[in-house]
Amino acid sequence: MALTGQLQEFDATALAALVAKGDVSAGELLEAALARIDAAEPRLNAVAVDMRDKAHKQAAGKLTGPFAGVPFLLKDILQDYAGSRMTLGAVALRDNIATRNAAYVDRCLAAGLVIIGSTATPELGLKATTETILHGATRNPWGLDRTPGGSSGGSAAAVAARILPMAGASDGGGSIRIPAAYCGLFGLKPSRGRISEGPANGEGWEGAVCSHVLTRSVRDSAAMLDVLAGPEPGDPFVIPPPARPYAQEVGADPGRLRIGFSTRSPIGGAVAPEMTDAVAKAATLLESLGHHVEEAEPDIDGGLLSRCYMGLYFGHVAALVDDIKRRKKIPESSFHPDTRALALLGRAMSAGAYVELQSHWNGFARALGAFHASYDLFLTPVTAMGPARIGELETPELLQTLSKLTTALHAGKLLLKSGIVDQLAYKNLERTPFTQLANLTFVPAMSVPLHWGEDGMPVGVQFTARFGEEHTLLRLAAQLEQVSPWANRKPNLK
Repeated sequence: MALTGQLQEFDATALAALVAKGDVSAGELLEAALARIDAAEPRLNAVAVDMRDKAHKQAAGKLTGPFAGVPFLLKDILQDYAGSRMTLGAVALRDNIATRNAAYVDRCLAAGLVIIGSTATPELGLKATTETILHGATRNPWGLDRTPGGSSGGSAAAVAARILPMAGASDGGGSIRIPAAYCGLFGLKPSRGRISEGPANGEGWEGAVCSHVLTRSVRDSAAMLDVLAGPEPGDPFVIPPPARPYAQEVGADPGRLRIGFSTRSPIGGAVAPEMTDAVAKAATLLESLGHHVEEAEPDIDGGLLSRCYMGLYFGHVAALVDDIKRRKKIPESSFHPDTRALALLGRAMSAGAYVELQSHWNGFARALGAFHASYDLFLTPVTAMGPARIGELETPELLQTLSKLTTALHAGKLLLKSGIVDQLAYKNLERTPFTQLANLTFVPAMSVPLHWGEDGMPVGVQFTARFGEEHTLLRLAAQLEQVSPWANRKPNLK
């Protein structure tokens, strides 16, 4: 089998085994991955920063670890690689050079992964689509006119296109699970504190952000969780370690799980038929495996949760934009109008209003905890709608003009009271209302690619577990992967 074929057909665990046996070298795998990037990239636009020079040096050296010799792409946000450009998808950071490694990157290097670049993300990781002024639009391999989602859209596109078997990702409101669902991949968002965000950060978004990977196979995700999990000195929140390595959970009997499901949008929007069909078929499959499945959902006000999420969103955008402006000595006009409008909203929000919104997080966690007293897992669609077409979610020109005008007038409080906010927020959350719950309650959740729509696009289903129970999700995911395999399905991207 040709090397390119090996790279496309094998997961990271299998590739590492080939390298360990001497059947293929790290250099050969690197060249195969780079050839695939060069062939696919003009259409996908998945890679933000090319690091092949560094990768060649790394592949030529001594590599050790569970993934020695396997090519890997970082996400261009939160995964700093010293000496490399890290842009966060922003024109304002096009020349930003990381001065030190993130703990995430150190652990990838220690595992023997050969880092060949970073993947595109929306500006500052703020949207569920990956289209930027700096890098342009990243496209979904299953339909080049569609988005791969965001903010880990570049990683999802690269893995789905079989450029390489896994890539870095992070999730602050669905940014692992949404791209996984849109690109036919497995995507696990871990619990708060499972993977350190240090040393540059204590916790992202008050603990709502978690890093991990996007993969084709469940075993790769589990093995990478073993690589990445664990605290760093100074971390503000340390979660108890797992009882045993996560790789050992793959193939373990999940037992008879009690699973509650819902297809109702938490914010009252429409849910596309292919999403409800995916959940219904998943429920039937689960019952055939001996699990108990019934319609049930936690007692949570989805509208309130979305407002709390948007308050977090506004506040952190404002703080990040101000930090970049100060450090890089650049004007606010360097950012996209949407980003500037969000920053203005964050500045207009009082500290008291922010704290009041965050105080509701406890209620969400308590309600979800009460639900999990009866049910092991909560099953929902990952998204309410399929992937948007490229450009479909771009803010309408009129709203951009109004946002620019209001920003220029420093009328943040006026903007908060206007209908612009509702339009900006609802337009994004209407499509993706199911994922924020896991972030604001700090629990693990996963997207599993069990369904494809009539248009040939993948549809993921989401499972949410109790805090710290990644092992339950991995056991079930491996069981589903065995009886309803998805790795043999791939986009028709030549």
